[in-house]
Amino acid sequence: MMKSTLWAFLFGKPVNAHLPERVQTAIEQQQRDSEKLIGWVQLLLVTIFASLYALAPTSAITKGFHPVPWALGLYFLFTFARLGLSYRIALPHWFLTVSVIADIGLLMVLIWSFHIQYMQPASFYLKAPTMIYVFIFISLRSLRFDPRYILIAGGAAAIGWLSLALYVIWSEGGQSMITRDYVTYLTSNSILIGAEIDKIIAIVLVSGVLAIAVLRAKRSFIRAITDEIAAKDLSRFVSPEIAARITRSEHQIKPGEGDAVIATVMFTDIEGFTTMSETLSPKELATVLNEYFSQTSAVIDRFDGVITQFEGDAMLITFNAITPDPDHASNAVRTALAIQEISHSHIFCHGAKIKTRCGINTGEIIVGAIGAENRLTFTVHGDNVNVAARLEQLNKQYGSYILATEETLRACGNHHNRSDWTTCGDVIVRGRATPTPVFRIVAPS
Repeated sequence: MMKSTLWAFLFGKPVNAHLPERVQTAIEQQQRDSEKLIGWVQLLLVTIFASLYALAPTSAITKGFHPVPWALGLYFLFTFARLGLSYRIALPHWFLTVSVIADIGLLMVLIWSFHIQYMQPASFYLKAPTMIYVFIFISLRSLRFDPRYILIAGGAAAIGWLSLALYVIWSEGGQSMITRDYVTYLTSNSILIGAEIDKIIAIVLVSGVLAIAVLRAKRSFIRAITDEIAAKDLSRFVSPEIAARITRSEHQIKPGEGDAVIATVMFTDIEGFTTMSETLSPKELATVLNEYFSQTSAVIDRFDGVITQFEGDAMLITFNAITPDPDHASNAVRTALAIQEISHSHIFCHGAKIKTRCGINTGEIIVGAIGAENRLTFTVHGDNVNVAARLEQLNKQYGSYILATEETLRACGNHHNRSDWTTCGDVIVRGRATPTPVFRIVAPS
């Protein structure tokens, strides 16, 4: 228990070992993009190396073999080829491992060649500032969010620098150049063993710290990717507007929390849905409903409505409840008329003709979460919501397809031709004691 707690403290909370394929695919794509970025940065580095070498004054011999240009040229070709491959294929792990070792190896060869290039003792290259690039090459691997390659790069760099130091010590005259005087070390080609050990320790420590940081970041990244995919999946079951309102809330939404707003509510229901269910197979019925909801959802979106709830073939649609809409009543009526147009003009699969009844009401409603602490539904409720639901059912009594209250008619203002509205008188809506003036809206022919 204590060990697992310590590991979680160091490396972060463990993630599920069996990730869904979609999560693995998203992570692999991020890794591929990271390899491209690493390739471009390394190409920039080798270009900087070459530029500095070309511009810097040199005391090198003018004739004979010059190893630095060869090392730079070889590294440029290797980096360019790997960058090209990263755009064509997902680089396998063995190739990446070899590539990381080759990066460090070529850098070490480049550093080693300095004493030949400048005709100095081998200890000369141990003081080369190019050694700083070792840390850049190690840190580059952190872009991939995979600590293995950081450790491989750090291990290769530590072994490489140890080899360079041993080469100096055991080369001709190497032993005589060892000193314990720091000033002598800095002002001559002498070797200070402690200084080289410090460099190796620094390489190891930097690699270890980066690996831990990247492992923690990788676990957080995997959880973030998993949550993002889950959120995208869940957003197909919850309207994007509701999802955005929940995720942008300043605090965790609790049961019973809600806001009172003046909005327009519309209930829709398919006429004769029971009969349709009896004549079609379950699979055929699902296909028809999917096509129907696809058509109606497009219309609802066009007029800034939000599908707050599906219930079988019925929909609860709100205007100005989730997203601001100053013309909410008028847009609700436009939506209902557009749905009627679909009912008249569109023949759905399996030859289905679908007629939709709509009930519309405008007034104050409550927008918020209801349910238990661990199971919430974000919806709208209140007396005016119930009125809209009752109006949808009253369409059966009046033989109509769109019924609206006087409040909706008044809120529409001059946006609709009043001649399209026919009064149905005052109706006692079930659940209300006082009569409600109701109007039938006739779609223009």
